[in-house]
Amino acid sequence: MKITKLTLIAGFLITTSLVFGQDYAFKVLANKGVNEVKSGESWLPVKTGATLKLGDELKLADNSYMGLVHASGKPVELKKSGNFKVSELAENVGGGTSVLNKYTDFILSSNSAEAKKNRLSATGAVHRATETNAIKVMLPENQHSGIYNAVAIISWEGEKVPGPYVVTIKNMFEEELAKAETPETLLQIDLTDPRFSNLNAILIEVSSKNDPKLVSKQHMIKRLPPADQARVKTSLSEIIGAVEDQTALNKLILAGFYEENGLFIDAISAYEDAIRLAPDVPSYEEAFEEFLLRHGLKR
Repeated sequence: MKITKLTLIAGFLITTSLVFGQDYAFKVLANKGVNEVKSGESWLPVKTGATLKLGDELKLADNSYMGLVHASGKPVELKKSGNFKVSELAENVGGGTSVLNKYTDFILSSNSAEAKKNRLSATGAVHRATETNAIKVMLPENQHSGIYNAVAIISWEGEKVPGPYVVTIKNMFEEELAKAETPETLLQIDLTDPRFSNLNAILIEVSSKNDPKLVSKQHMIKRLPPADQARVKTSLSEIIGAVEDQTALNKLILAGFYEENGLFIDAISAYEDAIRLAPDVPSYEEAFEEFLLRHGLKR
């Protein structure tokens, strides 16, 4: 009986250590507004990447927002102004998955001041060839052109070439499959479309409607092979229960998952969804901008 009690106590201590051993209750992934945290006697501004302890208290200003991730891996969005005790927020957190911490840490480290400094140093040290195409499409090179999901959101820079634009989709034999006109610098492509649903890969090209000679580089989007599709599905199943709700914070975490798995096109779509769901929260647009810059997808 004593052994059983000791085993139960040890199990409780191990579980507690897994959740709170990092000495924090939440991490701040996104932040908007003049928000403050009280740790001890002082109120200080909240910064993205900060950790919140159980004894801390938050103060959210009007029209503010915070995206938090609990130590257990559960994402939490705060959208109402007022004061919040971190301990009470932690008590109300439902089930999460500690696997999410891997991707939240990846997001925070990728967007840290040190990461930005290293990126700028590398950019300054390496002289890359300037792309001659008039329109820059924010899609990766062919080695990262695999896609897991059935929908891709493609976007391009429109500062140098104003719209409207023509997006042309071809097969690998350069035969035209579809063409779409848009005044926007963004287009959603559904790979289940009967015109190319049976193809393993398609080619994307964006041009100016008013001057077809102003055209982008050609980019490929290719379906993952079945073995890779199964591998990603297995990994995604470990976290999808915690991020299945349609929130900007969940989309940011999914973007981190896709990026770390080399699925840049899926990451782009997740970032675009996050921005669409919270257009007034600059953290999501800033995170997307950093993603594009560190992978050379934007000039």
